[in-house]
Amino acid sequence: MHMTALEMSEWLMYRYVFHGNYKAEYHHDLPRVPVRTSDELLCALEKFTREAAQDGKAALALSGGIDSAILARFMPKGSTAYTFRCVVPGVKVTDESQRARTYAEICGLKHKVIDIRWEDVESVADVLMRHKKSPLHSIETQIYIAACHVKSDGFSKFIFGETADIIYGGHSKLLSRDWTAGDFIDRHTYVMPYRVLRNPAMPLEEYLQFERDGYIDAFEFLNKDHLLSSPSYYNNACDTAGVKFTAPYLRTYLADKLDIQRVRRGESKYIIREAFMKLYPGLDVPDKIPMPRPVNEWLKDWPGSSRPEFFPHCVDNMTGDQKWMIYCLERYLNLTE
Repeated sequence: MHMTALEMSEWLMYRYVFHGNYKAEYHHDLPRVPVRTSDELLCALEKFTREAAQDGKAALALSGGIDSAILARFMPKGSTAYTFRCVVPGVKVTDESQRARTYAEICGLKHKVIDIRWEDVESVADVLMRHKKSPLHSIETQIYIAACHVKSDGFSKFIFGETADIIYGGHSKLLSRDWTAGDFIDRHTYVMPYRVLRNPAMPLEEYLQFERDGYIDAFEFLNKDHLLSSPSYYNNACDTAGVKFTAPYLRTYLADKLDIQRVRRGESKYIIREAFMKLYPGLDVPDKIPMPRPVNEWLKDWPGSSRPEFFPHCVDNMTGDQKWMIYCLERYLNLTE
């Protein structure tokens, strides 16, 4: 089924579609535990991680960050942790494997590194889009590649630290100031539809439902909008590979109002930071980095779409993440014709 101009515009603006036949949201009916302190968070995460891993069929996605490092502490000794490492020949890109290996050694986990190349991404994109019936976030391909390794190693569950940033104030740039509605729309929108589509729409209702007196409540937006969309990327990748996506942080919520001033002073995810320091005394808290995906390098020479829906040269001066969205949307349109 061909995407409408509205659905394409929604995809470009929000990185998911919330109307029509392409709606991709993640829902679960599991109860969520209120969290006010780092001790309460640790108690909840230990419970949910140990429950998921008790049958020996769970593996951990372990990055160099603090969210998955906390979960590593609650995996049974001898469990396997996987770290993604994207590879670009001749170019040094983000590599979290050494930091992740340190966590794995401290926790007594087996550690495996999964190298991911552009040709791997290209080879699995269509499989994932057919399963999802939608274009993809750029992380979905590498999660799927890793999940296939997990499946082939005999595991049926893949545990992630996903949603920690959303729930506990990790999106420090979006939370860094009070945003007027117009400024927030400009800041958060991934690709403005009128810049690339010949027949664009501007569906703003997903933003404007969080407008209060001319300002957007960014934290509320994240905890309703992103909490539905972001886990769906992980779920699609894992489900397509035949393993269960498991997210212990998603089983919790922040019971008190977020201390936005602490976040703006540089203490993003302050409850998680405190929890990390309790489990890893003496280790520094690393700077937050997104899941590595070197789309700038991978799509550096991509000339852009040749389809009639798009303006020629519309990807000129775009970031790699933006180019991926046009590339993936074009590929999905070709796939569904």
